[in-house]
Amino acid sequence: MTSPKNQHSVHKKTNEKTKVSNLSASLPRTTADLVDWARDNYGNKTFIVDGATHVSFNDLAKNVQALACSLVDHGFADGDRAAIWAPNCAQWIVAALAIQYVGGTLVTVNTRYKPSEARDILEDSGSAIVFAVDAFLDTEYADALKAMHIDGVRHIVSIRAPGTDRSDDFSRWLAGGEGATRDIRLQCDAMRAKLSPEHVSDILFTSGTTGRAKGVVTTHGQNLRAFDTFSSILGIDEQDRYLIINPFFHSFGYKAGWLAALLRGATVYPMAVFSVPEALATVKTHAITVMPGPPTLFQSILMHPDLDPSDISSLKKATTGAATIPTQLIVDMRTILGIDTVITAYGLSETCGLVTMCRAGDAPDVIAKTSGRAIPGVEVGIMNIDGALLPSEEPGEIVVRGFNVMSHYFNNAEATAEAIDADGWLHTGDIGVLDHDGNIRIT
Repeated sequence: MTSPKNQHSVHKKTNEKTKVSNLSASLPRTTADLVDWARDNYGNKTFIVDGATHVSFNDLAKNVQALACSLVDHGFADGDRAAIWAPNCAQWIVAALAIQYVGGTLVTVNTRYKPSEARDILEDSGSAIVFAVDAFLDTEYADALKAMHIDGVRHIVSIRAPGTDRSDDFSRWLAGGEGATRDIRLQCDAMRAKLSPEHVSDILFTSGTTGRAKGVVTTHGQNLRAFDTFSSILGIDEQDRYLIINPFFHSFGYKAGWLAALLRGATVYPMAVFSVPEALATVKTHAITVMPGPPTLFQSILMHPDLDPSDISSLKKATTGAATIPTQLIVDMRTILGIDTVITAYGLSETCGLVTMCRAGDAPDVIAKTSGRAIPGVEVGIMNIDGALLPSEEPGEIVVRGFNVMSHYFNNAEATAEAIDADGWLHTGDIGVLDHDGNIRIT
């Protein structure tokens, strides 16, 4: 496909009045840099509150480095893949960052998958190590994987289920890394030093609703730049307390969740399974200030008989997103729940999870009926079946071009060529319309 000469239908943002970094000197270049930067800037401030477990930024760096050493001691090499099949918990964050700290690639696995579906992801990704919860949602995750003897998987590291105190492999690996030999530590340091923004950080698999799931490959630099932008637009800062209900295996919980919080020194509260009473209690007890989620989450809170808005008065920032949202829901989130900043956004795995965002102060109709405007450094267009970009208010396929577009689908050159055309446009498969202000409407 070739780009048409009519470019005024393409909406892009390059310079916006918000503190957005283009991998500047002030922005960590890799997630390993980010771990060390956060330790140096926030020290003993708490980063994770997971039930009775409190992890400071100092603790995070120590644990990440220890687990990274243990990975290397078990034969993990630069470029190897390691997967996590577990619900939202502190260990998930530590494992993800440890994998990336020594040049490994994180592979996320949906916690709703059956063991056979998880096996497909592990085989397709060539994961060498798997961190798996011992039990969750009535399934013995780690034992189920061990029983299948999956090709290529060398180690299955059990993580204790949330709310239990049983022994697990994760704790043993962490302790082993803390006592790593000098040679292993030097090896870890050398692997960490080789990291660059172009290094692959993760593979997130698509849902696979129209065939076998495809592995989306993105880099350290892409993700840090995208969610530095996200954090700036939403206004996350080190005073925030962030309740993460969205699952970590998805960009919404991982990248727009704890990664965005880490970039700003905010404190995160992972929730393994959503329930309205537990969410309301957490907001009240911990004075939560940030709580993203799908529209149904906020609708269920608004409809809950025990809702007392005064109990959740600390809540000030939220992001949500869907093809259509009732305008009244946005109004109610602002007026009944008292959330000052409500933002909708659009993204997909192939774009690091982020393409467009509304902005604080946008009218309720704009927030409800659109997914906002392109983030800085990204172009959004609407294209017809002939590859021509369409003018505003004409429906067609949403296409995206910019720093956030994946490098490729893992081991799938054919699918990559189908998704990204010769001009660098990612074809999302979503149908939408751009209004005259550049806001995208999913139709």
